Amino acid sequence: MASPHCFANPPELDPAGGGGVVVDDFGGVKAYITGSDECKAAVVLVSDAFGFEAPKLREIADKVASSGYFVVVPDFLHGDPYEPNLPDPLQWLQSHNPLEAFEEAKPVIAALREKGMTTVGAAGYCWGTKVVVELAKAREVQAAVMSHPAFVTVVDIKEVKCPVCVLGAEIDQFSPQELVKQFEEVLSADAGVAHFVKIFPGVTHGWAVRYNDDDPAAVKSAEEALMDMMTWFDKYLK
Repeated sequence: MASPHCFANPPELDPAGGGGVVVDDFGGVKAYITGSDECKAAVVLVSDAFGFEAPKLREIADKVASSGYFVVVPDFLHGDPYEPNLPDPLQWLQSHNPLEAFEEAKPVIAALREKGMTTVGAAGYCWGTKVVVELAKAREVQAAVMSHPAFVTVVDIKEVKCPVCVLGAEIDQFSPQELVKQFEEVLSADAGVAHFVKIFPGVTHGWAVRYNDDDPAAVKSAEEALMDMMTWFDKYLK
């Protein structure tokens, strides 16, 4: 069962937000895309339960694109993001399996390859981190970043095949510090997989993509998470 943190601080969705464009079909799914077609490195951003219309997620996509990446934010929720007033979050989760999104992500990555992208990375938040870890296990991407993971297990981490960055929260009912530290122990035991694991103090699950702009500490932590993600991608995708 998901933690209440997974659905806290819901964003006000904006289908027209961001500096990029929404296309009806990118690798078989609707998607927000941003960045130059001339880029040779691409990033797939996988949303949390609130979907690809979340303004802060699109802001992140635009910032990644401004650093020289072609960025795709697929609508793996197919127009059905989590509604804050839903009486049964478990029912929503049961009808939105991240393993199905993982299968849908493969044609998206193939479409990026067809556009001439030589390297592809994937980053996810909460619900989306399960999609990302599956891509990392299947060698579909060259680098992976997971912020406040959900549904990701120690067994998953043992099977990761590409450089992986895990950004955890100090206060997280879903992926507590103890679990994130287990991830680090597993990765440290595998010399063949580059890794970076960090626990952000004073933040809760969801902090990297759902935060209050009026809270300077929250903004600083989110910006630090973005910088860590960009540093990881710059190292392994360029």
